[in-house]
Amino acid sequence: MNDAEEKQSIEPDDLKPKKPSNRAPQGIRTFTVCRQSDETGISGEGVVIEGATFATGHTVIHWLTPAPRGSIAFFDAFDDFIKIHVSSHPTNNTIITFDDGEQTIYGTKE
Repeated sequence: MNDAEEKQSIEPDDLKPKKPSNRAPQGIRTFTVCRQSDETGISGEGVVIEGATFATGHTVIHWLTPAPRGSIAFFDAFDDFIKIHVSSHPTNNTIITFDDGEQTIYGTKE
């Protein structure tokens, strides 16, 4: 055995693959958007959006509009989506439910 082979660790934790440090973070968190009211009368009530937020913060939403398909929108950050489509309609009483069960409720019943 040469010196290089003797110095390499064979401990299980040392052998596990490591994420490259020059890569963007990874992971996707999915969610649905349920509107309990629809102040504009356009998107409707109930689950109206399905979406995904990437580890970088980029967010993609799919409006569940009538067939043949819904529309798609891209945001640089989840907060940008919230500002445009949720916070700006407080009377919609919007519930965002994430794939892990976490829920955030926006607006108040009037």
